[in-house]
Amino acid sequence: MLEETQDRPTLRIQSLSKRFGNDVVISDVSLDVAVSEVAVLIGASGSGKTTLLRCVNALEVPERGRIFVDGAAMGVHSPDGTFRAFPDRDLAVRRAKVGMVFQRFNLFPHLTALQNVTLGPVMVLKQTEEEARSRAIELLKKVGLGDKIESYPSRLSGGQQQRVAIARALAMNPKLILFDEPTSSLDPQLVGEVLEAMRQLAAEGMTMLIVTHEMSFAREVADRVYFIDNGHVLEEGAPEQMFSNPRHERTRTFLRRVIPNL
Repeated sequence: MLEETQDRPTLRIQSLSKRFGNDVVISDVSLDVAVSEVAVLIGASGSGKTTLLRCVNALEVPERGRIFVDGAAMGVHSPDGTFRAFPDRDLAVRRAKVGMVFQRFNLFPHLTALQNVTLGPVMVLKQTEEEARSRAIELLKKVGLGDKIESYPSRLSGGQQQRVAIARALAMNPKLILFDEPTSSLDPQLVGEVLEAMRQLAAEGMTMLIVTHEMSFAREVADRVYFIDNGHVLEEGAPEQMFSNPRHERTRTFLRRVIPNL
């Protein structure tokens, strides 16, 4: 376990590697995300960004490396570097520290917005129905959905559904929230409302690791940007450096493709 110090990162990834069959998807990736830091992963589709998030949240099991969230290991770290998953009971406790917002919302269609947000706190955190409901209403108001608490997902726009998903993640009181391209499934006119909710979280000091293709948002909100290329962290730096003067030619090539007139 990491030392109990005030300056330890919320997330620490050390020498992480993951493969699917013979395909190496993540190769020897190391990065830290400090308390209240917003870190953004950029890179081409298929470069390993989503798999990296899924390893952090224990939805995938890497072959090697170490992952710590708030000082707690997210798997069994063997002396030879191999990584093994915890038993489900132990894993559930640690995973509760990590919220995740997916591309496609993943709301339960038979539950209202309010029920979607209260389910985790009641089932996992063992909150009372009254505690969970009160907090859920507060969070739905926070993301601009105070008038939609009794609406089912089918009656909500894509942007509204994604904001319910953000409220659901916040309801678990996570130390870290992972965002996996949260606007990629939305119509362009709905993207702004989700990004605004994320801006508010950043301003309030939520620690976030974000995969996004919204480069202007990354430049505005990120404290640190990582360019992932073929499973490697090829380059990292502050947004101004990464977007204005990237050091690596592959970073420059990628950014020229996604940012017109760069």
